[in-house]
Amino acid sequence: MKWIVELSDGLEKITDVPSHLFKLIILSILCIIFFKLLKSIFYNVYIRFNESPKKRYLYNRKSQLVFGILTIIFLIIIWEKYITNVITFISFFSAGVIIAIREVILNLFAGMYIRVNKPFILEDRIEVNGIKGDVVNMTATGFDILEIGERVNSEQSTGRIIHVPNSYVFSYPIKNYVKAFKYIWNELTVKVTLNADISKTKGILYKIVRKNSVIKEIPKKMESQIDDASADYRIYFNNLEPIIYTSIVDDHVELYIRYLVHPKKARNVENLIWIDILKEYKAKRISLYEK
Repeated sequence: MKWIVELSDGLEKITDVPSHLFKLIILSILCIIFFKLLKSIFYNVYIRFNESPKKRYLYNRKSQLVFGILTIIFLIIIWEKYITNVITFISFFSAGVIIAIREVILNLFAGMYIRVNKPFILEDRIEVNGIKGDVVNMTATGFDILEIGERVNSEQSTGRIIHVPNSYVFSYPIKNYVKAFKYIWNELTVKVTLNADISKTKGILYKIVRKNSVIKEIPKKMESQIDDASADYRIYFNNLEPIIYTSIVDDHVELYIRYLVHPKKARNVENLIWIDILKEYKAKRISLYEK
């Protein structure tokens, strides 16, 4: 293009840098802009025909990879004559370069490990090095977690997104809450007085838990998921139904309600159970410990 030649010549007069280098730089910039625009056009067309946020996200990630590779290929073509010189230069400093970018290299290898072995996937709830939350983004060098609070806050989202390097999968254990199956055991502690009718109280609590629309459907689903997971994991449970354990603690009795629930629904389910327990308490059918 004539304007590229004229601009390159003008820059050469100002800077004394050879005009052919400016031509290559300008072509590189145009190449990057072209593929970014092309990616944007394809994405805007795609979202017009697909309203699913998850599919839009996955398409955007794939298109970034495809157009990123195309951009690199064209940049290599543009700078083809200088690639050999660059490689020769790097070879003299290869040891220093490797030391400087060892973390990047480790993260890239860890990224390949994550994609092949799949210790977690997008939207899984995981915990690594004390960081707990839902995986909302995965890249070649790291992944992003939408943080959830500690158990005392019933594991609700804090709204903070934490970027974690992929290399963490080699350095720390990964806790995956939904890999083998989608449900976890949740436990509530109900304190009642020593003179309470424990059998009657447990009967009321069982009724409350078992009538919950979320909890009562889970055991059947869990059985199916355990069957599916048994080919890869030696997992089994003797009981999948809600159960209540009893313990005497100091001057009161503690009843531990244990039931299966999806991690992301735990707080809503817990809220409904406590509302029903309070109704029974106000109706004087349960003697809660008030000290």
